[in-house]
Amino acid sequence: MNLTLKPAFGLSGSALKVIAMICMVIDHIALYLMEHGTVLYETMRCIGRIAFPVFAFLIAEGFIHTRSRYRYFFTLLGFAVISEIPWYLLNGADGTHNVIFTLALGVATLMVLENLLQRSMVLGFLWTLGMAGIASWLGVDYEWRGIIVIVIFYLFNVYGHSFPYSRGMQFFSTFALMIHYGVIGAVMACMILYLYNGKRGFVQGSIAKYGFYAFYPAHFILFIQICERSFPCILMFKL
Repeated sequence: MNLTLKPAFGLSGSALKVIAMICMVIDHIALYLMEHGTVLYETMRCIGRIAFPVFAFLIAEGFIHTRSRYRYFFTLLGFAVISEIPWYLLNGADGTHNVIFTLALGVATLMVLENLLQRSMVLGFLWTLGMAGIASWLGVDYEWRGIIVIVIFYLFNVYGHSFPYSRGMQFFSTFALMIHYGVIGAVMACMILYLYNGKRGFVQGSIAKYGFYAFYPAHFILFIQICERSFPCILMFKL
């Protein structure tokens, strides 16, 4: 990671993954299993807003350090397709798609953007806007904001050394985009990311890596099982 002022202590990439996954599960417990509108529900959804900025940050980091961008993209795309079935069973045909599609589109954006920026910043800007528009048109989770946040993390990671106060600018830009989904969640996400120490952490090897990917559809399947036993009418209504 090229950003300066990284803390010598703090959170590794693996720790960030665990935090993001826990926040995501808390968010989905509230969304799918709890009565909406209560204080506890709103609190849990607020905690859940931490997850996506952290995932977006890790995607940008992973893109820079991966040995194969194409394999990285197709792995995400594959798990996005797998996750779509349980996503549909929980959300119904509402025109939206799961967040791994957002992350895969983010990687696709970076794959082309990396080459375009060597030729023209204008082309890179237009490409990013185009992919953000496609994300909104497809109805992926976090829509255009999700793509822009991933690009911001990538740009400040690669070119941050050229800008004064780049770390602060990075988090301010992220906060400005994620505030749409909740102020407190956006603030907490930026605070957690500030503690990133640039280390990979304990998640190493294919089994651990793919285990994190598989957790996403697996936790949806678990929620489906809970809903079928506790609230069967909800799933029937959505189908």
